[in-house]
Amino acid sequence: MRTRITVPDDSLTRLRIALTVFFALDGFVFAGWVVRIPAIKEQTGASASALGLALLGVSAGAVITMMLTGRLCRRYGTHRVTVVCAVLLSLSVALPPLTHSAVALGAVLLIFGAAYGSINVAFNSAAVDLVGALRRPIMPSFHAAFSLGGMLGAGLGGLVAGALSPTRHLFGLTVIGLLVTAVAGRTLLRIPAPTPSQDVPRQTSAPRRQGTRTRGLVITFGLIALCTAYGEGALADWSALHLEHDLEATPGVAAVGYSCFALAMTIGRLTGTRLLERLGQTRTLVGGGTTAALGMLLGALAPSVWAALLGFMITGLGLANLFPVAVERAGRLAGPDGVAIASTLGYGGMLLGPPAIGFMADWFSLPAALTSVAALAATAAVIALLTRRAAG
Repeated sequence: MRTRITVPDDSLTRLRIALTVFFALDGFVFAGWVVRIPAIKEQTGASASALGLALLGVSAGAVITMMLTGRLCRRYGTHRVTVVCAVLLSLSVALPPLTHSAVALGAVLLIFGAAYGSINVAFNSAAVDLVGALRRPIMPSFHAAFSLGGMLGAGLGGLVAGALSPTRHLFGLTVIGLLVTAVAGRTLLRIPAPTPSQDVPRQTSAPRRQGTRTRGLVITFGLIALCTAYGEGALADWSALHLEHDLEATPGVAAVGYSCFALAMTIGRLTGTRLLERLGQTRTLVGGGTTAALGMLLGALAPSVWAALLGFMITGLGLANLFPVAVERAGRLAGPDGVAIASTLGYGGMLLGPPAIGFMADWFSLPAALTSVAALAATAAVIALLTRRAAG
């Protein structure tokens, strides 16, 4: 039996633009919050350890709500859920500067994290539908928009930090977020989620067995996302310290380390569609994981600052497309639930990375600990290679 639900080409183009805007808005809002963390720490009077526990509220809120969002997307549609979550994200980013204790900060960050995690599941699920309809591997372009939005949000936050209080700055982000949602959200609410033409095979095997196999594959792709996010989290928190303490870089040069990684990742995602069209998903995953592993070995073990910076850039290029491709594969297998599972595992990796690096640095050394990023990138490549036939 053949099912065909078509959406006009111009509508697909408008959907792509609208989803790109929401990805960029997500990165913009989140980065705007991140650059004001030092000021909010001073405002709340939180110690370093108390602030660390409060910041876990973002990740905890995200992980808790991701699976629920998958169910909401199935029931109400990915477009509606994306718009609602964008409103919640825009409103909740204004809450942290209203707190005056670490406990209150942690509570509002649970709300912010819930909105942040939910919108990630919703618009990634919507993007998976659009990728299937267009039959082009454009998923990396959406994640490139997130990275560009994050760079813009961080840059703007740095510019206004001396002129605006955190309250005014983050309230400004609320206003911008609501305005962008009002404009881009109209497209999502007016145009239904596309469904590509597809052949629907008869059920010839046991549904339970088929469901178990599908879930296993989704978890496998989630592990690839975990390996990628582990590296992102580790480099965000530890790259500057490695450059400054182990390689004796100045604080200014050390701060460039993560910027090099983030810029390379953005470039890799902007070119990801062309790379996927030429190499295919499996080769892109295997090549990316291998490249990231070699780059991180250079970044962790290089004897000079500039060689380490080169290693960070190679790592960013290698990791760039692993997460988008893993999420897309999971979404094509199991819809919003697949995206939710892969995203949850990915956030688990981002949570695991920084503290794991810290413990290993105490036991061995920071350069040795950073080689775990290379090990997990290589693991992602191996997983992609071993599951190439099952994924197909």
